[in-house]
Amino acid sequence: MQLFKTQNLTKIYHTTSEKVIALSNVSIEINEGELLAISGRSGSGKTTLLNLLGLLDSISSGDILMEDIAYSSLDKKGKTKIRREDIGMIFQAYNLIPVLTAEENVELALNALDKESLLRLNIHSKEDKRALCIQSLNDVGLTNMENRRPNELSGGQQQRISIARAIVKQPKVLLADEPTANLDKENSLNVISIMEKLNQEKGLTCIYSSHDRLILENVKRIIKLEDGKVC
Repeated sequence: MQLFKTQNLTKIYHTTSEKVIALSNVSIEINEGELLAISGRSGSGKTTLLNLLGLLDSISSGDILMEDIAYSSLDKKGKTKIRREDIGMIFQAYNLIPVLTAEENVELALNALDKESLLRLNIHSKEDKRALCIQSLNDVGLTNMENRRPNELSGGQQQRISIARAIVKQPKVLLADEPTANLDKENSLNVISIMEKLNQEKGLTCIYSSHDRLILENVKRIIKLEDGKVC
């Protein structure tokens, strides 16, 4: 089943002196359960495409359909609902709150959900919420580390907390923007292994934005961009 379809997707950034065409008439399709990478040199538009899929930026022209729902048809509330419930995002910066434990950082994703969404996840109490957070940490190999704070963990472990936070709400898709950029080879392979496991065992659609060779060697499909166009 098709998850995403972009139709002549274009993104233009305006500066004081010029306009920059980050994406130009990009039309692609991504199916549920895929493990793929959007690749290209720096400035090719891969992060822009990921941000548009994740509703983190506005579309200049064209459109994106997610399960046949056009982004252009959504108001601000509708976009926020999809971003909070259906899309998990990972960045090269871990974006963790230093004073919070691993469990508390993961719980932030659940705290953003409304009552209806929590019930969808079978969360009826604080204990249910805690159990789901710990399960997500277990899923990324951080068993018994729920009380550790970020400064007590390695960079690779901090990135795994960010993955746990992204998956705890059981999204339809996981978008990962250069998730291995700040990691050494061993920790990069750990992150890649976790993403593969989530894809294979949970059927989670995983989309990278990356030019990391390790990632590109471990995906099933690559969409290559050059100067904002699919090539």
